[in-house]
Amino acid sequence: MSEISQNKEKASKQQFSVSRRGFLKTGVAAAAAGVMGAIAAPSKMANAASTSLSYQPAKGKWSKLRAEANYGGASVRSAEHNDQWLGTSKITGKVQKFDEQDGGFCLAIRGLLSEKAKYGYYQSGLRSPLATSNIIAINAISGPEMVDGPVSQERLPIPDPEQMSQHIKDLAYYLRADEVGIGKMPSYAYYASTMEPTQGAFASGMVSKDATITKRPVTASLPNVIVVAVEQHLETYLASTGYDGIAVSQSTRCYHASANIAVMMAQYIRILGYNARAQHFGNYEAVMGPCLIAAGMGELTRTGDCVAHPRFGFRSKVAAITTDLPLALDKPIDFGMLDFCRVCKKCADECPSKAITLDPDPVPYNGYLRWNTDSKKCTEFRCSNEEGVSCGRCIKVCPWSSKEDSWFHEAGIWIGSQGQAASKLLKSIDDMFGYGTEVIDKYKWWLEWPEFYKIQMPS
Repeated sequence: MSEISQNKEKASKQQFSVSRRGFLKTGVAAAAAGVMGAIAAPSKMANAASTSLSYQPAKGKWSKLRAEANYGGASVRSAEHNDQWLGTSKITGKVQKFDEQDGGFCLAIRGLLSEKAKYGYYQSGLRSPLATSNIIAINAISGPEMVDGPVSQERLPIPDPEQMSQHIKDLAYYLRADEVGIGKMPSYAYYASTMEPTQGAFASGMVSKDATITKRPVTASLPNVIVVAVEQHLETYLASTGYDGIAVSQSTRCYHASANIAVMMAQYIRILGYNARAQHFGNYEAVMGPCLIAAGMGELTRTGDCVAHPRFGFRSKVAAITTDLPLALDKPIDFGMLDFCRVCKKCADECPSKAITLDPDPVPYNGYLRWNTDSKKCTEFRCSNEEGVSCGRCIKVCPWSSKEDSWFHEAGIWIGSQGQAASKLLKSIDDMFGYGTEVIDKYKWWLEWPEFYKIQMPS
């Protein structure tokens, strides 16, 4: 091939690469929008209350700073709090509380996976200089005096829970949360016991990898939960493989930001005279999945207990505040995520550890229906990964997580919330333009430190 021909071919490839994300500016986008308008929405889950989000807290406004919830174009319906449904997932029996130490990373810490996973988790912060900085900062606000504390003896009267609910949301946004919801705290969302030392203490290397691990029973039963989410940086994911050196820092940066918000809000509520306990990565007493669902922050996905938000999917990390402050509660939501996950399977296809199931439907698990991710396989890969540190490949490739803020992508999200037939269309468009699987080098801002990625095993 001549040099001129090679240059033409290279230019053609570059033009196509640019045009994929410039696609929303073309007439083809309008044609796709016309197709989506012709798709009829199928009947929804049995727990969906209506075809529109009729429940509007805080006197018709989501908050003063944000007049309504930002669902990014998704068609969202409200569901009900009851003992038959976990949002839109059917409850099939008694949902058992479980011990924190039986979670994936805790199994690695306890040496119940491979030796490499144990040493890999213990060194996870040390193998990523930026993550180390984040984890040390998280641990600084993880002590009992930070997440909990004395309550003012003078209790501020709350004559209007709706007004207080609006105020709490405004406070969360003021403290730089990207999203917030308020829900009824499910009793089974509390751990039966927590692990001491904490996961964060092991990840930062603050305690010996062979430290004695104990269980502390959780006796809390506060009735309400406030959940705050901080988005992981979209452009960073677009430039990442999802399991390179920035992966763990994407998580720890958002864990730290959401922890800061939760600690400050909990302290503020205690000063008002009400009980409040911050729940964050450095010191959880609660499981975030059911808290998110109860607070109207998303639905379960094919990735097991991970919850996706209508606007940013599960490209976020969250913290919560459990409290008895009188509040108007949001309701769980239904935006068609279960229908979408039935047909997409992109996370399962792209999972490096093959931990995500390809089963067509959710199955019973601990008293409710969900897709059964193999958490041990997932944890083993994330702790043992030496091509980077940890993994967020499923977040990167999910069509709900990898979209910029534009009318075209809002239209795409609307498609995805309209049932299985529409979901197939969104998935095909997503694949056609390479969303999620591409690596866009122009967004890469960080430095790689491969010399740190190797796990130091004992001789």
